[in-house]
Amino acid sequence: MSTTTQSSLSLWSKRLFAAILLGGQVMLHLLTRKINRRNTLDQMAAVGPESLLIALLTAGFVGMVFTIQVAREFINLGAGNVVGGVLALSLTRELGPVLTAVIVTGRVGSAFAAEIGTMQVTEQIDALLMLKTDPIDYLVIPRVIACCLMLPILTILSLVTGIIGGLLIATTMYGVSQTVFLESVRNFLTLWDICSAAIKAFVFGALIAVIGTSWGLTTTGGAKGVGQSTTTAVVTALLAIFVVNFLMTWIMFQGTGSSVLKGL
Repeated sequence: MSTTTQSSLSLWSKRLFAAILLGGQVMLHLLTRKINRRNTLDQMAAVGPESLLIALLTAGFVGMVFTIQVAREFINLGAGNVVGGVLALSLTRELGPVLTAVIVTGRVGSAFAAEIGTMQVTEQIDALLMLKTDPIDYLVIPRVIACCLMLPILTILSLVTGIIGGLLIATTMYGVSQTVFLESVRNFLTLWDICSAAIKAFVFGALIAVIGTSWGLTTTGGAKGVGQSTTTAVVTALLAIFVVNFLMTWIMFQGTGSSVLKGL
């Protein structure tokens, strides 16, 4: 392993440890400090409404593509009546939360790292400290709250859009009855499936915000450092999402399932 690679890995490890410490500080401050409402509302607007269109477009096309791949096989097997339920389960348990989190990471997580990283290298963070303003309370916590609150909402809206996209393809291309499709969705989905999607989205939102802000606060090296922080923050957040998604899925859905059998 080259010296440059070792140095990069060492720096990444230190920044990851700093992000874990920042997460602990955020939880402590949420319990003991007042929330900056104005900053929180501003960040909620940036995370939610401004990310809505791209999230819905992605979910819609994913639902349509998934339906094309599933319907053509299931109809050949004489199981066209379960296409809607299989799509709904896939979107709710996995595709919806993860894809929405990936979109928000690319759009919002990178912005957090770039914005706070620029403030760090231009000594604006030091100015906040001179004014006796805690950067965690002023910069980090509003972003964490915004992501944790808005990502579940974006995920639920994406689920609905994905199912609608799948419905359009199933009815127009494969002749599946709209009633059969929607009845399959209703029979397959349970309240726990929707709750699990919201829980995953909440955790992913916290990861995106903490990693993005932590990488921003630890930025050094001027404009080049800001670019590097933004890139590594996005990569780290995506990696964290995939790892945590596996762990949460294993905890929530381990063992054999019965949703398909109940829906038949």
